[in-house]
Amino acid sequence: MTQTTEAAAVQRPPKPTRVRVHRAWFVAAVTFVTIIGAAAFRSVPGLLIDPLHAEFDWSRGTIGAAVSVNLALYGLTAPFAAALMDRFGIRRVVAVALTVIAAGSWLTVWMTAAWQLMLCWGLLVGLGSGSMALAFAATVTNRWFTARRGLVSGILTAASASGQLIFLPLLSWIIDRYDWRPAAVTVALAALAVVPFVWLLLHDHPADVGQKPYGAAEFVPKPPPVPGAARRAVTVLLSAVRTGPFWLLAGTFAICGASTNGLIQTHFIPAAHDHHMPVQAAASLLAVIGVFDVVGTIASGWFTDRFEPRRLLAVYYALRGISLMFLPLLLGPAVHPPMVFFIVFYGLDWVATVPPTLALCREQYGEDSAIVFGWVLASHQVGAALVAFLGGVARDTFGSYDVVWYASGALCAAAALMALVIRRRAGVEVAVA
Repeated sequence: MTQTTEAAAVQRPPKPTRVRVHRAWFVAAVTFVTIIGAAAFRSVPGLLIDPLHAEFDWSRGTIGAAVSVNLALYGLTAPFAAALMDRFGIRRVVAVALTVIAAGSWLTVWMTAAWQLMLCWGLLVGLGSGSMALAFAATVTNRWFTARRGLVSGILTAASASGQLIFLPLLSWIIDRYDWRPAAVTVALAALAVVPFVWLLLHDHPADVGQKPYGAAEFVPKPPPVPGAARRAVTVLLSAVRTGPFWLLAGTFAICGASTNGLIQTHFIPAAHDHHMPVQAAASLLAVIGVFDVVGTIASGWFTDRFEPRRLLAVYYALRGISLMFLPLLLGPAVHPPMVFFIVFYGLDWVATVPPTLALCREQYGEDSAIVFGWVLASHQVGAALVAFLGGVARDTFGSYDVVWYASGALCAAAALMALVIRRRAGVEVAVA
C-alpha cells in the first residue's frame, strides 16, 4: 500500500452507527394510546347529569351517586389490577378491562331505572376503568424504565388528559346534536378500538424481547408469575398502613381526587350551565384544561426527576386551593379572560401531583410501590366519589355549588401542609436525569 493510500485510509470518516430507539419507548407509546382510548369514559359523567335529569327526572344526587360508585371502584380496583398484572401479564388484564368498559357503556343505552345506571356505569365501567387506572402506568414505568421514570410517568399520566381533550368536545357535540345514547356508544367503540393494539403490541416485560430496562446497567430477567394476586394486594396494604408516609400520601391524594375528578370533572359543566353558559362552551373549557394538563403533567415529571417531590406537592396543592377560591366569582354566561386564565392555571395543576406522588411511593416502598400506589390511588377515587355525590346533594340543597368550591379550596390548603410533613427515607437524594 502506498503512503498516499494509507493517509486516505486514515482520514476516511468512520461509518455512522445506526441509533436504535429502545423498545421501552414503543411500549410507552402503546400505553399512551391505550390510556387515551380508555379516557373517553372519563369525559362523560359531567355531560350526562343534565340530560339524564331531564329525561328520567332523576335527582342530581342520584346521578352523582352512580358517578361516585364509578369513581370509587376506579380507585379500589387499581391495587388488585396491579397485582393481577404481576400474575397474568399487563396485556391480558388491560384487554379484558377495555372490553368490560365497552360492555358497561353500551348497556346504558337500554337503561330505564337508576339502579341500571349504578350497575352499568357505576359497577361495570368502574371495574374496567379501575384496571386501566394510573397503577397501569406505574407498572409499565417500573418494569420498562430505570432512568427517566419521572418524565415517563408524567407523559403517561398526561395521556388521560389527552383523551379528555379529544373526546369532550366530540361527545358534547353528539349529545347536543343528537342524544346522550350515541355518546355512550362512542365511548364503547373507542374502548374496543384499542384492544387489538394492546394485544399485538404491548409487551409485558423487557426480557420478553431480550432487552434491559431503559437506563439499566444489567439485564433484568422476567420474574415468575406471582400467584395470589388479591392476597398480595391486601398483604402489601397491611404492611403499608403501618407507616406514616402511607397515610399522608393517601390523604393528600384523596384531596387531589376530590378537587379534580369529583369536583371539576363531574360538576363544572352543570355549574357553568347554572350560570347560563352553553354546555358546549363549558365542555370546551374542560377540554382546554386537558390541553394544559398535558403540559403541566409532563413538566411535573421533569421537575420530579430534579427536585424534592414533597415540596412540589405542597406548591401544587396550595396553588390549586387558591384558584378554587376564586372560581365562584368567575362563572358566568360568557367565557371571559379571567375564566380563561383560571382554566389555563388549573389545567397546568390538574394531575401534576401524580409524578411526585409516584416518586414518593417508589422511594418508600420499592418493589411494592406499584401496588402501594394503587391503594393511594384508591384514596384519590374515594375522595372523588364523595365530592361527586356530596356536590350533587349540595346543589339540590342550596341551589348553588358555591359552598363546594370553597370547601375544596380549604381542603387543598390542608393537603399542602400534609405534603410537607412526609418524612423522606434516610440517604435518598434527588437524582438529576
